[in-house]
Amino acid sequence: MPKDYPRSLRIAEQIRRELSLLVREQVKDPRVSDFSITEVVVSKDLSNAKVYYSPFSTHPDVKGLHAGLQSSAAFMRKALGRQLHMRAIPQLFFIYDDTEERSARMEALLADNPSSDQNK
Repeated sequence: MPKDYPRSLRIAEQIRRELSLLVREQVKDPRVSDFSITEVVVSKDLSNAKVYYSPFSTHPDVKGLHAGLQSSAAFMRKALGRQLHMRAIPQLFFIYDDTEERSARMEALLADNPSSDQNK
């Protein structure tokens, strides 16, 4: 019977917490600022971790932020290795999370187009 809260989910949450602290306190790259880590998804074999991030409000340079995160990935992985007591630390892959932008576009579309039910 599968567990209700598998190990990959527990590790993903722990990685999210630790990365948030690392970025705030130890990463010195000026491109890496004003963003939040929205979610971490770890593969079942714990070899890869997709780190979804979202910039605060209107970040002036999203591509620069992504480049800064990619260049800091090795440092963050090494720091995670010191914090987490695991045999192998997952590779970190940073992915831009545009959920808020998509939801704002959908809300704008819905506001512009009244439904046909209201016209009846």
